[in-house]
Amino acid sequence: MTFGVVRREVLRHNPLNEVTASVERRTDASGATSVVKRLRRAEGLADPQVPWAAAGDPAHWNYWRREVLAYRTPALRAGLEAAGLGLPVVLSLDEDDRGATLCLEDLRGTPGTAFSIDDHAALVTGLGRWHAAGQPAWQPWMSRGFLRAYSTTRPAPWALVDDDAAWEQPLVRNHWPAGLRDGWQRLLAHRAHLLEVMERLPRALCHLDLWVSNEFRRPGGSCALIDWGYVGDGAVGEDVGNHVPDATLDLFWPAERIAELDEVCFTAYLHGLRSAGWSGDERDVRLGVTASAVKYAWLLPLMLGQASEPEQRAYHERADPDRLYQQRGLALQHLVRWCDEALALLS
Repeated sequence: MTFGVVRREVLRHNPLNEVTASVERRTDASGATSVVKRLRRAEGLADPQVPWAAAGDPAHWNYWRREVLAYRTPALRAGLEAAGLGLPVVLSLDEDDRGATLCLEDLRGTPGTAFSIDDHAALVTGLGRWHAAGQPAWQPWMSRGFLRAYSTTRPAPWALVDDDAAWEQPLVRNHWPAGLRDGWQRLLAHRAHLLEVMERLPRALCHLDLWVSNEFRRPGGSCALIDWGYVGDGAVGEDVGNHVPDATLDLFWPAERIAELDEVCFTAYLHGLRSAGWSGDERDVRLGVTASAVKYAWLLPLMLGQASEPEQRAYHERADPDRLYQQRGLALQHLVRWCDEALALLS
């Protein structure tokens, strides 16, 4: 028996990304729910002038069909499940001339946006076990060079980092920590080197969009991940280097506790690696986490450029300006500490 859809709920997603047409939770007349994600087809190369342009090229970081192929790859699901992680069940997957429609299990349990510190530790422990397996048979649709391709194509008014007037804007002057300007100039000065470092660290198959809105902890304790559009080659530690700052930058974890989140996640991730037989150098793991600060090089100048706007947003949702700049200021300062730690590890 089939039941018609009686309710639709739009779910959080990045409306700027040309790949994602829509994401919604659907409830049928029986009360059963599912998540339906519509992906737009793209042909050829992405427009380099559009920061979130969809691409028809499998080598591109924003290849429109990568998530479809991820769900159609049993080895990916098997590797995750062996590590205590998982993917939502695929209820249906249809492609047509306009794109693809994924109908997925509506994951139950605790969403990453409400994770406790123990939930974060459980997630990254499983992540470490998964990464310890190394890369499976390489698929041509998996992303390569994601960090460089993504981070160097974010539009930002770079000159504002050296602009005294930009730093005198009230939201910046009142909320950003002393020393952040000098620290960010240091990060920018080492940007090219840190990208090179990330590219020569030990490799793993990574999610590459690991943050709280893509994470769930099921009632039984296992964790599951969604949004596999960037999956591919990354450095050991790189996913943790995204997970920790993004939780705070988008206001889902208090910035005053970012150092605690960093320490707990690094310890849990390393435990996951070791428990699954990874015998590499711990310094490489820490370097993979801390040098990931380079991914965010564009964010501070972007915020300087937006500090006088009447409306502020955190992940496309309206936010209190004072809280946003205060919390992000602390998170950005932690990224400076990561940069300095990475440079010290390299010295």
